Amino acid sequence: MWKWLHPYANPEVSYHLTNRLLPWLSAFSAIFLSIGLVWALLFAPADYQQGHSFRIFYIHVPAASLSMGIYVSMAIAAFSSLVWQLKLADASAAAMAPVGAAFTAIALITGAAWGKPMWGTWWIWDARLTSELILLFLYLGVIALHNAFEDKNLAGKAAGILTLVGVVNIPIIKYSVEWWNTLHQGSTVSKLGKPSMSLDMLWPFIFCFIGFSFLVALIICLRFRNEILARNSIRPWVRELVKKHNS
Repeated sequence: MWKWLHPYANPEVSYHLTNRLLPWLSAFSAIFLSIGLVWALLFAPADYQQGHSFRIFYIHVPAASLSMGIYVSMAIAAFSSLVWQLKLADASAAAMAPVGAAFTAIALITGAAWGKPMWGTWWIWDARLTSELILLFLYLGVIALHNAFEDKNLAGKAAGILTLVGVVNIPIIKYSVEWWNTLHQGSTVSKLGKPSMSLDMLWPFIFCFIGFSFLVALIICLRFRNEILARNSIRPWVRELVKKHNS
């Protein structure tokens, strides 16, 4: 059943796959983000309570959602690396961590900018905000562990263990607004049934979310490709690539 995946355990095959994916990911991210952001910032109606300040929603919510999605993907890769000793899984986890940290930081910064006019303060130790901040610290811890040891296998194991332990924070972020009485608003788009927003606001969000998702995939592929090259620098096929690039 999984035999079609076996060739991609080969670093050279995975490297060339990422090269084939990059143009498509670049094109789709550019198209969806261009349409989504222009639609959201210029043509979507203002919120009846928050006015135009709600437009930060189109960046904040995709960033927050992707910060959690990247972490879950990183945890799956870390689990695969620890259990099945898949070196490329460890490389993919290392590639994801800085991207996840960046999007978590974007979520926190845009959340603070949105919270100032709504709550009257840049920051409050709300359950959702605090758990998202913890997520940023987890990402930074994983990045630090990946770079703390010269032995990549040891570094991957240490980072993988921290990643798996930190997974418990994801449902806390997701359900914090339901489990505790917080200032942060509840789910607007992802709740079951009809979303709590009109379609003329929802559609630009969908385009933005898809666009940011393609952008994340693009950046992770670029980083994953670099990880493959760095970890296989003595292999003949990598040396051949360097020769072709320099010729």
